[in-house]
Amino acid sequence: MNKMARGIQFVQANLGLFRCLVCDQPYDRIEGQSVGCANGHQLDFSKKGTLYFLTHQVQSEYDAAMLAARRRILQAGFFRPIVEAINAQLPASPQRILDIGSGEGTPLADLLQLHQQPKDVGIGFDISKAGVNLATQLTTAAYYCVADLAQLPFTAQSFTAIMDVFSPSAYQEFERVLVPGGRLLKVIPNSDYLVELRHLLFDPMDRQYQYDNQRVLDLFQQHYPDATQQRIHYEFDLNAVDFADLLVMTPLHWGANAASLAAATATGLDKITVDVSLLTMTK
Repeated sequence: MNKMARGIQFVQANLGLFRCLVCDQPYDRIEGQSVGCANGHQLDFSKKGTLYFLTHQVQSEYDAAMLAARRRILQAGFFRPIVEAINAQLPASPQRILDIGSGEGTPLADLLQLHQQPKDVGIGFDISKAGVNLATQLTTAAYYCVADLAQLPFTAQSFTAIMDVFSPSAYQEFERVLVPGGRLLKVIPNSDYLVELRHLLFDPMDRQYQYDNQRVLDLFQQHYPDATQQRIHYEFDLNAVDFADLLVMTPLHWGANAASLAAATATGLDKITVDVSLLTMTK
């Protein structure tokens, strides 16, 4: 079965999860290579089986090279303990999981593999077409589409779990698509996240030298004062990966000057610290 056929098959099986962004009505049929709603609005599948829900032009700074580098690093296990912690927060029953800003797709694919429930449904979306195209190359039951988190193309109370790893949040939309009793699992960096790379690239006076997550944490806690917080801290061995991929996969390289990037490439690192917080809210 080719990618388009697989995509159409997935959407057909989960049609009730998707809504039309023109009139907000649920999609209720698939005709040929298009999905349609009761008001006659249609959306075509791409050749890769994805749906493009963007209603306006969106620019993503995550280009194909950056996403490919991230794919190689993540498939070497860079986020594995984070995904394991997310999985530990999920009930053992089948879940309908939405991945916010899914990028090249590996975290959601890994989560579905870990959760091991045959009836799990996983959908990831990103504004980056390059990221979604890369995600369609994965061998996974997950489905990926292009969408904007400010206007989710999903019906109300569609998902039992939302995972958000380093992506922005639209809490009103998250609450709309989450079922009562569903869980929002948001991962944010802590101050020691990639600390060795930050110190390699920037001077102590630079804003990027140290990361402060307080603003993001305060906003989450304002919305969800009863949420739990779990710190996940470990070192990742870089000897099995290309250090250049680590440099390219993170937005840190956008703020570094050419001299710092060249010096960092020449120096390299043997290990890197991953330090994040998993914030969990139950609706």
